[in-house]
Amino acid sequence: MKPKLLILPGLGDSGENHWQSYWLRKFENSIKLVQDNWDQPKREEWLEKLNEAILKLDGPTILVAHSLAVSMVLHWMSAHTNSNIIGALFVAPADVDSPEHAPEVIWNFAPIPTIPLNFPSIVISSENDPYISLERAEYLAQKWGSDFINIGQKGHINSESNLEYWEEGQLILQQLIDMINR
Repeated sequence: MKPKLLILPGLGDSGENHWQSYWLRKFENSIKLVQDNWDQPKREEWLEKLNEAILKLDGPTILVAHSLAVSMVLHWMSAHTNSNIIGALFVAPADVDSPEHAPEVIWNFAPIPTIPLNFPSIVISSENDPYISLERAEYLAQKWGSDFINIGQKGHINSESNLEYWEEGQLILQQLIDMINR
């Protein structure tokens, strides 16, 4: 099975040097959710765009969410279900509940839901992510029923991390696909 990948960028979008943009170029089975306002995100508007994109899915799809998009997915999951969503890769979730870690512009995504998911998922975090502590990321993974992977000192796992095609992330994505196929 070759699932589709729905790429979900966070605050500010994923620029050309972000691993999500590299994955969009590499995987012909990937599509990107485009928001109307990347810099002043409104939760309801972002959720509406996500819902529209999910309703258009025509086959098994893995959500590939980065940063603020992780919170968006959890808010969507707390109100919807869709049988086309078969898994999720949650990379560098932003701790929208922590004023110490999250800029005020994303506080409207708080509180992040801590519901168990009904599909396999993996949370990937870094030891030096300025937007979430490693302990908080692991706690959220537990609450969601997700596997948790610490990838060491990679910052916010974004453009500044210089990951390009992020081969390590691709291997983790394959682990998720293997979990789904079991």
